[in-house]
Amino acid sequence: MPQQNPPIGVKLSTDIEHRPEYPKPYRGRVRWFDPVTGGRLSRSEMSETIEEAEAWISGMERLASRGVTPATATMPLAEYGESVMELALRGLESKTLDPYRAGWRLRIVPTIGHLPLRAVTNGVIDRAVYAWIADEHGRSTVKNTLAMLVRVMEQAVRDGVIDANPAKVSGWQREYQRAEDELDDPRALALPDWDTLDRLATSLVLRSHGEFGGWGDVVRFAACTAARIGEVSGVRRKDIDRKRWTWDLCRQTTTAPGGLVDKGTKGKRRRTVPLIPEIRDLVAWRLDVIDQDPMARLFTGPRGGRITTAVLRDATHWDEVVVALGFEHLRRHDLRHTGLTWMADAGVPLHVLRKIAGHGSLTTTQRYLHPDRRSIELAGEALSAHLSGPREAPGPEVVPPDSPGRHLRLVR
Repeated sequence: MPQQNPPIGVKLSTDIEHRPEYPKPYRGRVRWFDPVTGGRLSRSEMSETIEEAEAWISGMERLASRGVTPATATMPLAEYGESVMELALRGLESKTLDPYRAGWRLRIVPTIGHLPLRAVTNGVIDRAVYAWIADEHGRSTVKNTLAMLVRVMEQAVRDGVIDANPAKVSGWQREYQRAEDELDDPRALALPDWDTLDRLATSLVLRSHGEFGGWGDVVRFAACTAARIGEVSGVRRKDIDRKRWTWDLCRQTTTAPGGLVDKGTKGKRRRTVPLIPEIRDLVAWRLDVIDQDPMARLFTGPRGGRITTAVLRDATHWDEVVVALGFEHLRRHDLRHTGLTWMADAGVPLHVLRKIAGHGSLTTTQRYLHPDRRSIELAGEALSAHLSGPREAPGPEVVPPDSPGRHLRLVR
């Protein structure tokens, strides 16, 4: 990779080009000669206004004056982290390296690794932490992941790319508690109805490159089956029963050392999920067009690749779309909350809903019940506890008045 710290004051040539055919029409560009190879390099960024383009160029010039090349300044977090990994992990014991590297590979890179290094702010990290908590990662897992991110960003401070370490967040445990409180009411995270889901799916397709319709199919399927995105990615032809319209959910696509792998579902719970009429045409069409191999994937990306929650986010500009629709806090995992909430409201019995969801605890499933319905159930539980408790004589208890008479004393 290019040298990260060239001689201080490397000379940049700059220009701004107006391209009205693009949503962000102003392209700011910086060019310079690499002091090692002598080659001419360049970096550019599109902006909505000329003022933003000028500010970006000023930032590149300021960094160059401190010895940071624009190549490093605009590098994605994932690429920068890999380039400084040895420095970031120096001094750690071997038993600490594994959980730190796992945090980098399994959480940091899929969640925010695509962002330019200088775009990683406190707010971005707050949202990343919330996403990890929502995915039910434990406190120690989140702690190790944050510690890894702190080390990488601290190296960026030493390299002069950023002025302060945004990963040094205090009180992230409060964020953990806030997320736990909200997850106690997962109904609040669900989309209200089918029309809203359909509008979300359509908007994501329109925002994607080439308007790939498969992204909309993934979103509709995930919500109507209450499945995780990794589980949707794992669907194979042989898993679909077209006569009974059910899905044998037995695998998921997830990240692992060396790339994506297919493995068993969370908790190793195989389950059968109904396919409602609203998505049967979608499923039938896909079964007709995919390969006849029983192991052919029902859902893939536009180039036939496997789908992850990060792939769906990046390909559809998810964050921008949900903000525009008024669902600022909607995550891909909330499609699962949507499906379970709809099933609970439709009157699906609690024990059946638990099987469809694959929950290990009945308490987890109960969170999706409507509050009024849950109140009735709690009233029944209270009555049952009363009837099964110790019996006492009915009516008020009469306390005899104190007697001024003699007290008998028992002598053995």
